Amino acid sequence: MAEEVKLLKTWSSPFALRVDWALKLKGVEYDSIEEDLSNKSPLLLQSNPVYKKIPVLIHNGKSIPESLVIVEYVDETWKLHPLLPEDPYERARARFLAKFSEEKVLPSAWILFIKRGKEQEEAIVEAHGNLKFLEEELEGKKFFGGEKIGLVDLALGCLSNFAFLLEEIIGVKIVDQEKFPLLSAWMTEFTEVPIIKESLPPRDKLLARFRERLEPHLAAAPPK
Repeated sequence: MAEEVKLLKTWSSPFALRVDWALKLKGVEYDSIEEDLSNKSPLLLQSNPVYKKIPVLIHNGKSIPESLVIVEYVDETWKLHPLLPEDPYERARARFLAKFSEEKVLPSAWILFIKRGKEQEEAIVEAHGNLKFLEEELEGKKFFGGEKIGLVDLALGCLSNFAFLLEEIIGVKIVDQEKFPLLSAWMTEFTEVPIIKESLPPRDKLLARFRERLEPHLAAAPPK
């Protein structure tokens, strides 16, 4: 009996992108179902009744929400290209870094979009502190997972999109090559992997989408 794998997502979601990447690295065939979040489908509401958000993975009729939970489920279900190391300490470390990206790195980058003046300056300091921590984690490594892409790389992969959007929309360069040479090199290496590159949203389309989403914040911001 063939497996049924569906992914409920939106094309611009950095969190759904993590799951896209994980499934493709594993060689899993799946149906990608685009959701309209302004008019959520009955399937989404039934599959994720608590948060009512994407992404949701549906595997043989069973639904799994939340991107990092899904990625770990994918890793445990399909064995090709392991995303977590075998060593218990290294597995715990990878989970910590993935959570760090979720709770600290990406939120601090998002704040830069919606704040101005002193609040933005404080956010830049916090964001750079987070990036310095990641820079040190990359010492002697090609990817956060070593020589192969792993959980942490997938968790942080959308940072490349955030970095380009920040520079294009508000003129802030968050990942400076001089300050963060290892992180800059990782971003280039990661986004050039064919499976990763082919899944990235079109830059112009993504830029337009985020400009639209941020328009209320940009209009409310005082002039520089």
